[in-house]
Amino acid sequence: MKTKSTRRTTSLKLGNTADFNRIRERIVGVNQQVPLLNGDTRIYINFDNAASTPALREALDAVNEFMNWYSSVHRGTGLKSKVATQAYDDAHRIVAEFVGANLRDHTVIFGKNTTEAINKLSYRLPLTKDDVVLVSLLEHHSNDLPWRARAHVEHIAADPLGRLDEADFDRLLEKYKDRVKLVAVTGASNVTGFLPDIHRLAEKAHANGAQILIDGAQLAPHRRVSMGALDDPAHLDYVSLSAHKMYAPFGSGALIGRKDTFERGEPEYRGGGTIELVTVDAVEWSAPPERDEAGSPNVVGAVAMAAAIKALDAIGMGAIANHEATLTAYALEHLSAIDGLEIYGDTNPQTAASRLGVIPINVRGMSHFLVASILGAEWGIGVRNGCFCAHPYLLHLLGLSGEESNRVRADILANDRHDMPGLVRVSFGMYNTAEEIDTLVQALTNITRGKYYGRYEQDGKSGEYSAIDWKPDLSRYFRL
Repeated sequence: MKTKSTRRTTSLKLGNTADFNRIRERIVGVNQQVPLLNGDTRIYINFDNAASTPALREALDAVNEFMNWYSSVHRGTGLKSKVATQAYDDAHRIVAEFVGANLRDHTVIFGKNTTEAINKLSYRLPLTKDDVVLVSLLEHHSNDLPWRARAHVEHIAADPLGRLDEADFDRLLEKYKDRVKLVAVTGASNVTGFLPDIHRLAEKAHANGAQILIDGAQLAPHRRVSMGALDDPAHLDYVSLSAHKMYAPFGSGALIGRKDTFERGEPEYRGGGTIELVTVDAVEWSAPPERDEAGSPNVVGAVAMAAAIKALDAIGMGAIANHEATLTAYALEHLSAIDGLEIYGDTNPQTAASRLGVIPINVRGMSHFLVASILGAEWGIGVRNGCFCAHPYLLHLLGLSGEESNRVRADILANDRHDMPGLVRVSFGMYNTAEEIDTLVQALTNITRGKYYGRYEQDGKSGEYSAIDWKPDLSRYFRL
């Protein structure tokens, strides 16, 4: 549901400029020039960090250095294999330490991304169709659909601002009692930036005999994650991560979880690296994490992820959180002053420290597809628009009735997305600046007043708008 925005004055100021500039300089491609519709060029402004972040220089440098030593792991006797194996094992340890896990009680399983991690857990937990998994309405599809296939899913409601309704969570725990085997909740919404109190939810889940999974893909680049000891009632049983949201877009992700879960049962993927012994009659599975890392692993991606984590730790997760909260407060203050701009979720700059820098907006009376296209073509600003792989949550935020939702479903099935509901999402990384926000504010002010110079046409199948007679030669910028 959208909220009426009023301008508020904040006293927040940006942090140390010299420290900030050093961080920004460590972002690969941060000063990349892009073409505009009018023939000019401009340094690209990336406000699509909730989808993927650019690479940190430390991650890229680590990959380039490691490639001299790249080899197979856990098999070879040569020096390169030994160096690569040590690096891969070190990466497991570094990821564990980053989320406060210990490798006595926990294991780190590398995979492609959070989607794969959550799907893996859905297969490795001994669930039946009678078991209940509580999934919040805030979830990315990747933390919803896997559970629908394995158990009975109940959705925890959200309030009008898109915050998790903890009273409804308590109601569902009481209603289903010991049938609840897992609570699957995002650590941070990729749509509104809302931060559930995951440790309070964990304590309630454990008191009910359930375990908890935190989808940490959106949370981990912005806030410290602490899994805690297994005897702590507020501990987290499982956390999933995606390196491409943590400034290491090299194809790696991780599932960190209870070792006792992965010491039993059989992996869903079977093959090389997962076994101790195979005969024609029997299989002896390896211990975690090897049992769940079938085939040749993405060692390069694991190295990049670990290097990025070490860089984030060196910068300080507290410093990152403070800088991004300042940016978010600054943005909310200035965006709220734009007549005709609708902001969804919490619009209060004073509460910026208790959320992430993810701001969903719409221009009243305009398609989100068109707004996003104008920002890219005329201002060099990259955002994301649509439903962000969180359709139930978007329909809730937009306040669509059941009848309207059915109409949307029918249109999409008919391959017609010209009027598909959605939002424009602005999302910050640790390297973004107040000056970039000023450009966004100027752009949106102009758009709300109808001051854009391009002519745009819509593709009804995709819903996307493109500027008429403007097709930049993409191969000029990169080509294989």
